[in-house]
Amino acid sequence: MPAVPRAARRTVTSVLTALGLGADDERRYQQLLPLSGGPVGDVATVLGTSPDRLPELLGVLLDRGIAHLRDGRLTVLPLPALVAHLIDEQAETAARTRERLHDLAQAIPYLVASSFQPGPGQMEQLGGLDGELSAGGNALALLTELIETSQGDLLWWRPDAWRMPRESAISVVVGRAVASGRRSLAIYPMRALHEAPEVLQARARQGEQVRVIDEMPTRMLVIRGTHAVLPEPLGFADEPRLLVRQPALVGALALLFESYWDQAVALPDLDTRRPRVDIRGNLLRQLAAGAKDEQIARTLGLSLRTVRRRVAGLLIELGVDTRFQAGVEAVRRGWL
Repeated sequence: MPAVPRAARRTVTSVLTALGLGADDERRYQQLLPLSGGPVGDVATVLGTSPDRLPELLGVLLDRGIAHLRDGRLTVLPLPALVAHLIDEQAETAARTRERLHDLAQAIPYLVASSFQPGPGQMEQLGGLDGELSAGGNALALLTELIETSQGDLLWWRPDAWRMPRESAISVVVGRAVASGRRSLAIYPMRALHEAPEVLQARARQGEQVRVIDEMPTRMLVIRGTHAVLPEPLGFADEPRLLVRQPALVGALALLFESYWDQAVALPDLDTRRPRVDIRGNLLRQLAAGAKDEQIARTLGLSLRTVRRRVAGLLIELGVDTRFQAGVEAVRRGWL
């Protein structure tokens, strides 16, 4: 068997490079450290650049939350806080690797299960499941017909509905259903509060009950008691789609929706501009749950740089060095 090539090892020249900070970035950090707290203009002059070019020059240090530009001044993490910050980053990387390996291990039984078929005489066939797997056609027409020819509550998972061209047309159909006395319950991801507040406002004003949750795994519509529509495989595509009429499956999907509904929170108060949301509280809850920066960014609809900047700002505000300490201090202060 040929030898598997190893990835090139990073040259370690200090504690900081051992913890994942590049040598060039370490030199830049050492250059900035005595300038911490100084005006941006003075820092730019020392570095031989302009204030407008400073963010580009400090890109990696800003992205990783090591340096911050706010209120016209530069702040840099002191060395003990930087070491703690880099250790946190290494711990997050190790945790992500562990999660991926765990997911792979969990998938192994499916390799066996996917090939299993009952042998002759092991079961009595009573008939097929009631439903179809299909592709093509007009998804909007299908949803409209299902809603208008049924009577049950409408239960929606809408992880990305506001980005879809048919959103306004579906809103009209749902509005007619609600006006006729039916209930429509919809769950959106938290990022919709930032990306499409006007859509949530419009839905709520037409009588739909709207809640938000961190995230959800797929699109889904359940018409209580009769139908369910979801992608095959689960996700955010229109097709192939699975139309289910089997009562047990429709009931199980309704129960799944209700479990998410119970965890979701009601749409924040509406004003003429956008729903209000407690970014700091949501960020602290994500940190307390052990979420990684990338996951927090997706959940809250923020850029990765913004998340890292806010996390670093929270550490400074709370007077702590690590995310774990931030959680403890936030609880002590009654923020969580």
